[in-house]
Amino acid sequence: MTAKRLYQSIARQIAELIDEGAYPAGSRLPGERDLAEKFGVSRVTIREAEIALQAIGRLEIKTGSGVYVSEQQPEIADALPNVSAFEVTEARLLIESEAAALAARNITDEGIAELEKLIEAMGNADHDEANLADEKFHLRIAEASNNQALVHTVQRLWNMREKIPQVKATYEAVCVHDSKLRTEEHRDVFNALKDRDPAAARAAMREHFQRLIENMLDTTEQQALAEVQQRATESRERFLAAARLP
Repeated sequence: MTAKRLYQSIARQIAELIDEGAYPAGSRLPGERDLAEKFGVSRVTIREAEIALQAIGRLEIKTGSGVYVSEQQPEIADALPNVSAFEVTEARLLIESEAAALAARNITDEGIAELEKLIEAMGNADHDEANLADEKFHLRIAEASNNQALVHTVQRLWNMREKIPQVKATYEAVCVHDSKLRTEEHRDVFNALKDRDPAAARAAMREHFQRLIENMLDTTEQQALAEVQQRATESRERFLAAARLP
């Protein structure tokens, strides 16, 4: 099992223990060392599992005090699914492209003006502020569709993008290097909306996500190659050292 899948498995097991009452609401979880021994994993894996559970409201991590079971547990429907960045982006492509087409028919002049300000913010802000402007841009388009089901769905997808650790990490690895291109793609969507052209808005949004998926593939391939090279280097050093033993 990969490291990413492992912490997700541990997170599910801890959540099940919470549901079974082994760790009641408000109680303090055992320390990382104890949990690591209990589940037979590293302390790093335990920490990642706890962070994932904190992201969905099941745990509270209090610096200097420990990790506690949240007093108010989220509804099952609020729990985040076990998905990859590719699955999230594929869903966004399918849903947000149609939201953009619908928004092109319904968006107001005020909505157009707000989107233009958000594009300017993307191009002139630091990474965190640009990311916030990006989020608002996509949500404003969903809102302009005048379809609350679409708004809710886009909000949920963005929540997955930001709160599922492996999804967020993949987006961060891609978006930090393509801020200029990302801004240009958002402007293409904006121009189509400004022209009230549903077909062009749909196409521009699809192109944005298609390019994002291609960049994700390139980035993950490079990361995988780097990991293989690192393991090969470690093996080479190990076995050459063994060969030199007297």
